[in-house]
Amino acid sequence: MGLTARSASTTRPRIGVWGKRLLPFAILLAILVGPLASQTAMAETPVKEFSAQLDETERAAFLAYITAQARHAQNADSYWKAVTDKRAARRKKKAADIALTLNDYVQTFPPDYTGPKLTPDLAKRWEAFTVKKAEQGPPPKQKPGLQDFLTNAKTQFDFVPERIPEREFKLRYAREALALGLTKDQVVRIYALETSGLGTAEMVAGIHPIKKTGKPISTAIGYAQLLAANSISEVVISGAAFTERLQRIANSSSVDFERAARVTAKIDALKKMIAAARTVPNKWDDHVNYARTSKGMGIHAINLDGDIGPWLQVIKLKGLKDTADRKGMTNLAGAEIELMNLAGPMTGIEMMRPAGRKVPTANFFERQAYARNTIVRGKTSEQLIQALDQRMVENIVNPGAVEFEAVFDQAAAERQAQR
Repeated sequence: MGLTARSASTTRPRIGVWGKRLLPFAILLAILVGPLASQTAMAETPVKEFSAQLDETERAAFLAYITAQARHAQNADSYWKAVTDKRAARRKKKAADIALTLNDYVQTFPPDYTGPKLTPDLAKRWEAFTVKKAEQGPPPKQKPGLQDFLTNAKTQFDFVPERIPEREFKLRYAREALALGLTKDQVVRIYALETSGLGTAEMVAGIHPIKKTGKPISTAIGYAQLLAANSISEVVISGAAFTERLQRIANSSSVDFERAARVTAKIDALKKMIAAARTVPNKWDDHVNYARTSKGMGIHAINLDGDIGPWLQVIKLKGLKDTADRKGMTNLAGAEIELMNLAGPMTGIEMMRPAGRKVPTANFFERQAYARNTIVRGKTSEQLIQALDQRMVENIVNPGAVEFEAVFDQAAAERQAQR
């Protein structure tokens, strides 16, 4: 299904959910001028429009509910301001290499709504009203999907990824992972979590990997669910190494003429992609913005290529492991690497530190990402790691994960035979 979130230190929106559209209730609340809005202000709001349809008893109950929700929203605003203030203070301490303690974090969870509730009938009518209002506005912008990546790759770089059978893609992925020091347990567990143990190399977040139903909810793609911005970053860092590896394949005496020609075409396209990616600063925010362009979306299609895709995604995972190693955190479990993948590398490291493990995850995620990510909400960092591990355990018995484990065993046997 793909997990998607945005940590406080990285703009990394990745959440895989096949659910209905959220109601714009927060937007409606924002229209109110404080918890006790004047009748003049109310007259211009959907709240006033809906309440005019109600009888006296229903109207009184509805407005009491709206007022309580507005008060709750103010309390939530205060909570998230405290989170932001603490985060800013932590940045200063980390820059000065000062150890963090529990006092550097907000130690309570976001406030729950405890006010009056609507009756089931009134709640249903209010929901229908807000849905209708949302539909009257401009439609939400569609996230790019698989065809967008492929089309832009062709038009911008004359690149058509070479698609290979799923098991072969897994085998190449496993070979790369083992060569770089990643374990079967780490990689397969991440795959099981990110794709529900079902995903394919072309899986896009929000699209069911088997039924192919749903709509893209982010640009996350593949076994490790890399964002388009991740692809751009890795092309900048490792693109030259990719072209060198491709050149060795093209020059190999065991490769026939047609295969060599296809690989040479990939080299030419990849060089164009590297040059394009380096036209923007090598910073995450700039890569996020570039990922929204035609060239950025085109670069993302390399994940689908049978030669480049496994290298790209495994190198991304290896980068997380290397970051942890440099911080003295070796031999991470799959759930711990996934935490870094979910929250961002350095944020994930902070969440695994003694103080960070004990505090609510709200300290580490943007407010909207926290609200929409069910696995993150209402947990400490330690509880989130446990929840990630549990999700992995549940999904690792699914067919795609079972096949991946078998493929890893095959790759490991190959390596042993070569020694």
